[in-house]
Amino acid sequence: MLRGASGPVFSEALRAVGVLPERQNPLEPALFKIFDLFGENYPSMVVTRQGARFSKGWSVAKVAEAVEIATEELLQRVLAYAHVEFAEHREAGRAVVLATTTPRHLVASLAERLGFDHVIATTYGQADGAFDGTTVGEFVWGKGKARAIRVWTEEMGIDLAECHAYSDSYYDVPMLSLVGTPHVINPDPRMIAVAALRRWPARFFDVPAGVPKFAGIEPQKVAMMCARPEFFPNVRFRIYGAGRIPESGAAIVVGNHRSYFDPLAIGVTLGKRGRPVRFLGKKEVFDAPIVGDFARAMGGIRVERGTGSDAPLQEAEQALAAGEMVALMPQGTIPRGRAFFDPELKGRWGAARLAEGSRAPVIPIGIWGTENVWPRSAKFPNLNPLGKSPVVTIRVGKPVELKYDSLEADTERIMHAIVALLPPEARQTYEPSEEEIRRALPAGVEDVDPGHEKSRRPGSD
Repeated sequence: MLRGASGPVFSEALRAVGVLPERQNPLEPALFKIFDLFGENYPSMVVTRQGARFSKGWSVAKVAEAVEIATEELLQRVLAYAHVEFAEHREAGRAVVLATTTPRHLVASLAERLGFDHVIATTYGQADGAFDGTTVGEFVWGKGKARAIRVWTEEMGIDLAECHAYSDSYYDVPMLSLVGTPHVINPDPRMIAVAALRRWPARFFDVPAGVPKFAGIEPQKVAMMCARPEFFPNVRFRIYGAGRIPESGAAIVVGNHRSYFDPLAIGVTLGKRGRPVRFLGKKEVFDAPIVGDFARAMGGIRVERGTGSDAPLQEAEQALAAGEMVALMPQGTIPRGRAFFDPELKGRWGAARLAEGSRAPVIPIGIWGTENVWPRSAKFPNLNPLGKSPVVTIRVGKPVELKYDSLEADTERIMHAIVALLPPEARQTYEPSEEEIRRALPAGVEDVDPGHEKSRRPGSD
């Protein structure tokens, strides 16, 4: 649930209020480092088990002061998609319970701030306003945690077969074995092996569901190393305004659609900021062998056009709620035939809906020239162009000023912002040649009814 161990945070807070001496035990950083690298381990739990004795005589009031300090820091360390998961369970009417080895007096405030309904935790004894060096009840770890959970669910009349449980630690296998739906999250090395053997679903709470991580790195971070202009020798990139892309926090990136090469062009642009992005893409991409697996591993969001399903937008909303960046083409598809040359860009309402619900900034991107790299009529990009390589110009604009008064009006504002980033010729009426029209049609399509093309993108989802 948290990024990194909570121990260092509590230790610093206890020092800040004078409970612990200012001078740090030289072994302490090493223990926490081992925890971060390998997860829970038996030696660290042996030390943790002695926590009650070690805290004997500490002022309960002073420790409470430290807890309030630590809680503020820990709230910032809660992994992004943990919040999403909590919300889904609450919406389903399930109680959300924190079961942890960490002493109750240290985690109760955090649990309350996160909206947990109950806490199952190790409890230290108290007497006369101080901790007395004893543990009351179970040491809530390993099999002890499983026993504590079983006792609580029996008291509450809860069927464990109907429960979900989450853990990253190999030592929580007894707990996960109790419930009907176990989830392995951000697993330590041994837990990865157990999850594979037992076929328990494994995921990471700092990336969307379905995105794997290897050695703690998601595939998109690796791919971004290759999302650089020098890796595309057949293209001359001209990128302006990349600094307008937020370095952190939720954001909605929108661009016009001229070519199958557009996502790569946007990827090169966003790569300058080093941020992963969740692209909304048509289902045909996700259904394709190999390419579909790659798109899912990159955290892409599958869109089944023409169904009216809200699932893609809901998934995008979750990503935004987790502070991620989402990218989409409001046009929905590359315009066909004569519509490709229409100076007026017609957008669907998806971006405006996401902005209205999340209040995330909408960052417009104007793309020009990608059709010369990968024309609509070609099944593959032109990797060896004769003569000079085509120029692809990408301009990033300032966040669009939306009114949130009408999805249609805000969509128009978004599309106008994109058009303003395109070269002057994009805003002029143009009569294309037959060859240009042919290049703007999908392979194997000879013509398209202009009226049908217009109705196919009515400006609404």
